Amino acid sequence: MSGASSAAGGTGVAAHATNPWLIAIVVSLATFMEVLDTTIANVALRYISGGLAVSSDEASWVVTTYLVSNAIVLVASSYLSERFGRRRFYLLCLATFTIASILCGLSWNLQTLLIFRVIQGFAGGGMIPTSQAILADAFPPAKRGQAFALFGVAVVVAPVVGPTLGGYLSDNFSWHWCFLINGPVGVFAFALVYILLKESPETAQKRQEFRKKGVRFDLVGFLLVATFLGSLELTLDRGQTEDWFGSGFIIATTAICILAFALAIPWVLTKANPIVDGWLLGTRQFGSCFIVMMATGAILIATTQFIPQVVQQNYGYTATWAGLALSPGGLVTMVMMFVTGRLNSLIQPKYLIAVGAAIIAMSMWQLTRLYPGLNFGFFVWSRLYIGLGLPLIFIPITSASYYGLRRDQTNQASAMINAARNIGGSIGVCIASNVLAHRQQWHQSRLVEHIVPSSPAYHETLQTMSRYFAERGATTADATAQATAWIGQQVQTQASFLAYIDVFHVLMLVVLCAIPLALILSNVNLKEGGGGGMH
Repeated sequence: MSGASSAAGGTGVAAHATNPWLIAIVVSLATFMEVLDTTIANVALRYISGGLAVSSDEASWVVTTYLVSNAIVLVASSYLSERFGRRRFYLLCLATFTIASILCGLSWNLQTLLIFRVIQGFAGGGMIPTSQAILADAFPPAKRGQAFALFGVAVVVAPVVGPTLGGYLSDNFSWHWCFLINGPVGVFAFALVYILLKESPETAQKRQEFRKKGVRFDLVGFLLVATFLGSLELTLDRGQTEDWFGSGFIIATTAICILAFALAIPWVLTKANPIVDGWLLGTRQFGSCFIVMMATGAILIATTQFIPQVVQQNYGYTATWAGLALSPGGLVTMVMMFVTGRLNSLIQPKYLIAVGAAIIAMSMWQLTRLYPGLNFGFFVWSRLYIGLGLPLIFIPITSASYYGLRRDQTNQASAMINAARNIGGSIGVCIASNVLAHRQQWHQSRLVEHIVPSSPAYHETLQTMSRYFAERGATTADATAQATAWIGQQVQTQASFLAYIDVFHVLMLVVLCAIPLALILSNVNLKEGGGGGMH
């Protein structure tokens, strides 16, 4: 995963444990918990909307607010880690994340849940790049690839395990436990990190030198980036329900989004120490990797939300079974992370990325074959293909994105690649939600056009169903009313299937765009870029 190269900055912590694998396990556990929260609430959204008396559309903000706040802090994590020290910053993030998780579970309305969810996302955003730096410090260069393969499993498998765990907790206990479960895990991880990791004297000296340099936090750049991402999320999230540009609210958020973006470009290109390295994003190599990671994040998060959603709504699955449909894919991903780590030292990353994107596109195409008679195995196999393709993108993208960078750019690159995954995930969920809502209305309108009294097919169906209900004791008038309601229900169900098909078509096109971007990447030195994607 990205960010390993942040080790270039030197040691950040000293391990008291004789075995660095203890550090890898503890850090991966905390990271797993943080990434898990990107998807654990996905299958619980119906429970959340019911428990808090809000619409399913409003409940989806529980997912997107976390992703956006997480991405915003990622871009600031490099400075904060250098300024306050990796160990101290990591422990602060972990403690805040744990407390915010408990508060999410104790929320009494949607507003408080979203506030605590944003705090949770802010705290979690600093954990991933700092975790990567800690791992790089704990392992010698020859063994870092193995450590980051373990770390990669946590990052990629956690979003898949999330729906299964969230579904089980929601069905058998309460949606509150999707967040409360982080309490004991967070306390345990905090205690182990506090015991195992100690700051070395060299790191304390470097932190003092960093402070003496007088490097200031780019507050203006941070606010511009936060405003851009926040207003973009609001526009995408609320556009469908607010009638897009027929709404003054959407016009305002769009204007703020464009203005913040326009002001951010010259700022990050001219500032001495910007929050985001604009020139880095403008390079062919890193810029292409950034976009590919956004597309990958969109697929990872959107499919993890919409596959459970379709099986719950259209096939009657419980939240637990909806989550279980994704679990085998997680096991495949776990195995493929280590396989890809080996392949990455033998094959150019751009070819692995292209193959991974092609496999995922094939899975999206398979999901466009939705119809009512599909069984559990269909969705399991669809997710297996996704689990097969994701590692072929995630690990090689590191080798490709860090190729040609200076040592002083690696921390920025780590934060930005991780932010790309979350930004892409948030945008992917917003786009898929809007496609689903718009196309469901469109398909329903087209189907209703054929339901007219003059239609022989409609007349025949109405008579058949009226007789069916009459044979079961309904009066003639009631049988006709029940038959009409049944036809209306079938129209809604069919429109829902067609809308989900459109969603997966759009996601297929998104991932197909990653293939040409991958193929224009430069070749890397496999001896330096191998070993699990680290160099």
